Amino acid sequence: MVFFCHATTNSPVVEHNQCPLLMAPYRRKGAVNAAELLSRRSRGIREAGTLSRHNMRVLRGIILQDSREFIKAWSKTSKSTIKYQDGKIYLQNFQNCYSCVYSEPQLLYKLPKRSKLEKFEDALLCQSSLESTLASPSDHKPSLLALTADNWLCRLSAETGEELQRVYLSSKHKFRYLGWDVTQEIFYVKSVQNKESSLARQAGITQNTVMHMAIFHVFPLQILGMLEINKKIFGNGVTDVDLSLGVLVVSYSNKSVKLYSFEHIVQKYLTEKLMLGKQSSLLGGKTVGDTPFGIPVNIQITDCPPVLFEVSCAHNSFQIGGYPWHYIYTPPHKSHEGTHHICSLKESTLAIHGIQNMDCCSLVSDAIFFHPDDSGRIFHVGPATINVLKIKGELNSGLPSKVVKDFSMATLRNNNPSQVTVTSSGRTVKKRFHQLDDDPDLETFHMVEYEDELDLLAVVVTNGEEGEGRAHIRLHDNQSGQLLRTVDLEEPWDETYRHELFFDKDTIVHIEQKNTNFCCHVYKLKAARK
Repeated sequence: MVFFCHATTNSPVVEHNQCPLLMAPYRRKGAVNAAELLSRRSRGIREAGTLSRHNMRVLRGIILQDSREFIKAWSKTSKSTIKYQDGKIYLQNFQNCYSCVYSEPQLLYKLPKRSKLEKFEDALLCQSSLESTLASPSDHKPSLLALTADNWLCRLSAETGEELQRVYLSSKHKFRYLGWDVTQEIFYVKSVQNKESSLARQAGITQNTVMHMAIFHVFPLQILGMLEINKKIFGNGVTDVDLSLGVLVVSYSNKSVKLYSFEHIVQKYLTEKLMLGKQSSLLGGKTVGDTPFGIPVNIQITDCPPVLFEVSCAHNSFQIGGYPWHYIYTPPHKSHEGTHHICSLKESTLAIHGIQNMDCCSLVSDAIFFHPDDSGRIFHVGPATINVLKIKGELNSGLPSKVVKDFSMATLRNNNPSQVTVTSSGRTVKKRFHQLDDDPDLETFHMVEYEDELDLLAVVVTNGEEGEGRAHIRLHDNQSGQLLRTVDLEEPWDETYRHELFFDKDTIVHIEQKNTNFCCHVYKLKAARK
């Protein structure tokens, strides 16, 4: 799977010398406390920046006060997956929705029970930008895009659960997955892969179609096109296809990944523009999006498009981001296992200090990814250390870029633990094995969550010294890495289970899977207990 991070704040098309010289308004030096900001606002005084930015500055200050703490306000257990997104908790396969804007989550809506054929396979939450002018008032409100088991794409109100729109996809292909290409304001619906049966192979029948993909504009909901991924066009061994940053990403069984321009594909191979609710000649005059006709294949790729970029990588996984553009990958050779290579996208050259290796011995491998704050920095998360890296380099300079450390965060642990223990009888016992770096008895980093509106990092740290796994959250400044405060979680943290954590302004959500059950714990910011 390929992940992209779009560096909007340092876009290469921006030229800083095009603006006339302007005198900056006077701004007082030093920090302004929350009481003074509120007092100024009541008198109608505004500084440069938006009201929302001031609100977040006030909230950040309140969160970091000793007189406030995060207190568990709500817990819920479910037999099905629990999801959190933008202040809403979804249970019972998106049937029940709780809002987290209150002091404790409140039921927002409960949908009628659905049959197995109508159950939601996947869902996305979307909201239009404020400056957009849309035909329908409902298009401006947050929506839940849900894909049903019987191939319907439904748009529901995120506030009431009311169905606003539905589109039938196909009676021939089984669709199961939804994905975003956020920068293009489009999303895609992906079918399951066609697998060749042993009987078909024995009979000499070749299945060339790998899967189908339907692409939609989201504001308002409108079909862009349906395309087929075919072995005759893209070659044998296709294992997966994604769409991101306007690029069609095709993964292969030989561990290679190829990128194709989706814009080029649409311009060259689009046979007919489709409109939902309108007739199409590709359907013999039938209506697009109606049952049983669905959406026809109107992007008919007849030959292989030009390959923009190709790389061989372990697990078909690499990431693009930074400024200038760079990519991170692990070569698919055993000698490179555990290393991460950072290379220039333009020249495909390795950056100076571009091979990052935590050199740790742990059950869970270290993680590396581009920072979601669009700064172009890189997170490298290991069990005992988190390095925040940045790329130094200039476009068209001819010089290799350089990876340097911006700051680091470390756990509090003994780097040289004793390998010798003494029993109650006085006998000396020497350990024959070394402790893992992510041993449950050691303080260990597990994940990093970025709160963009508060510009804070929430780092989950566990420690099992007391015999039962416990976790706390360290809040760090995003720019400097300075530790600002810690938040203890009440519930035990069992490292053998899957965990998710969300930090959303005054709310912390912890979702864990215990065997076949899912548990959700919600913490809210309140006055400290005396």
